[in-house]
Amino acid sequence: MTIAVTDLVLRDGATPFTLSLVPGQITGLVGLEKNGQEEFLLTLCGLARPRAGSLSILGTDFPARGVGSLREAFRHGIAYLPRDRKTEGILASQSVLDNFSIATMPKYSRFGLVSPKRVRAEYDRFAQQLGIVCASPGSAIRTLSGGNQQKVLLARWLAAEPTVLLLNDPSRGVDHPTKTAMHDLYRRLAETGTAVVILSSEIEELLLVADSTVVFRDGSVQAVLDRSRMSRDSILTAMFGVNND
Repeated sequence: MTIAVTDLVLRDGATPFTLSLVPGQITGLVGLEKNGQEEFLLTLCGLARPRAGSLSILGTDFPARGVGSLREAFRHGIAYLPRDRKTEGILASQSVLDNFSIATMPKYSRFGLVSPKRVRAEYDRFAQQLGIVCASPGSAIRTLSGGNQQKVLLARWLAAEPTVLLLNDPSRGVDHPTKTAMHDLYRRLAETGTAVVILSSEIEELLLVADSTVVFRDGSVQAVLDRSRMSRDSILTAMFGVNND
């Protein structure tokens, strides 16, 4: 088991829930706005604190307080792609290469010196996989389209080889070809054993890529739907408060 939460309470008055996320699967998170799905995602990466309960991540227990910080989550193999890339993700004035390599700089260093050739080679590999369109990786990332900025951020965390990849509405504001490329990548990651967790505001996206979908309501889990039970109707029914179990 990659992540297990037990009797987790996300907010005051919410019902405790227990949930497991397993390697090699794509898990979708969905709910009406502010019904707990984002709080849960942020709890997993150390950006929110649960009120009660415990988490176990890759065999490490985090009782009550949850994961201490985003940095601590990263040390335990968790990478997080934020919802708002412009304010939380990119360093707008920095180059594409700098934005790509900032989380994995030690990977390209020897005796404290960064190898530009290694950074560029790794970037080129992901640029090809993701189809990043960029005139020059030395140019400021703000010159790229929104979809290509998102691809660079995704490449940043893929280079870290995470065990768990948390995605906060990753298709928001990107075009259809970019979505398709990202979906293909999520599937390939899952095939290699990565646990991929996608919070999406688009039910159709989860129907396309998720192996299971967790529906949140009132700060807790309303339903967990496996692939055989996932449909637009079943997800909407759970979102509006009717349990599918």
